[in-house]
Amino acid sequence: MKPMQRKALKKKDALWLGFVALLTLLPLAPAVAANSFHMHVVILILLFASMAQAWNIIGGYCGQVSFGHSVFFGIGAYGAGMAVVTYGGMPWPGILVGVILAAAVAVVISYPCFKLSGHYFAIATFAIVEIFNRSFLVWDWIGGALGLDYPLVKEGLMNLMWYNTKTGYYYCALILFLTIFGTVRWLEGHRFGYYMRAVREGQETAESLGVNSTAVKLAALTALCGAFFAQYNLRVDTPMVVSLDMSMKFVLITVLGGAGTLVGPLLGAAVLIPLQEYTQAFWGGLGGGVDLIIFGLLIILMVVKQPGGMIGIFHAVQKGILKRKNAAKGESADGAP
Repeated sequence: MKPMQRKALKKKDALWLGFVALLTLLPLAPAVAANSFHMHVVILILLFASMAQAWNIIGGYCGQVSFGHSVFFGIGAYGAGMAVVTYGGMPWPGILVGVILAAAVAVVISYPCFKLSGHYFAIATFAIVEIFNRSFLVWDWIGGALGLDYPLVKEGLMNLMWYNTKTGYYYCALILFLTIFGTVRWLEGHRFGYYMRAVREGQETAESLGVNSTAVKLAALTALCGAFFAQYNLRVDTPMVVSLDMSMKFVLITVLGGAGTLVGPLLGAAVLIPLQEYTQAFWGGLGGGVDLIIFGLLIILMVVKQPGGMIGIFHAVQKGILKRKNAAKGESADGAP
């Protein structure tokens, strides 16, 4: 039994090393794409993959389908935006405040929400998004319905702003991507990872084992994504960041790629973001509807045919190839003299 376990472990590590080898090529992307529209697409892929991975911790690994992550995303975005627009400073203090506030809000709203399970939990998170959405729309201190438009300040890492190049934004998105994916990879192999799986298998059982399901969340990661989103778009308003539309993107990207897997959010983002950006670039206003229609059809097909997402398809293909090889070996053995 032990040799088999070692073999499986080595196989898993080999796959992880292959993924890391692919990541080592990402820093070279600016040399290829420069400041083109393709660079913009790659930045959004990294950002949305990071956002989806942050949701994947709760929705994929823990099995608690939440539609409320855009609240934490919005708090991070408004933290950075207010630091620059309202107070005329650098975004970094605002990012820190946004992360802390997002974590605090997560603790407050998790207590009642995690008393629920299944569709009741999902409905509660829907309601929370609507509450924050309406509150932010009428809150003048954070810009209300008008939002916050960034002023032109000195470009550079200090202000997290660049005008003539996207290279700085790209490397910031890459660092964010590596931080979140590295955190999830670390969680997978440690005690906290087993806690997450325990919550997915049964919240009541997990709590009986001493697992505090209300602590199984990392809203701070989502807030970091929101802060970068605000800096990249140079604007913050409520429909952009605190909305059911944004929450659904967290969910759908992860489901398409494969919920509860490390690579799933990246695969989902690699499909949705180019589909969204290139259709809008080629067809203008019409593209805003075409990409959603195509993506909706993909989600329906995936849910019906392969609930495991794109990762599930890869595994099914791998099993089919292995089965054929074993069948071929069996036939050759039977036909041997």
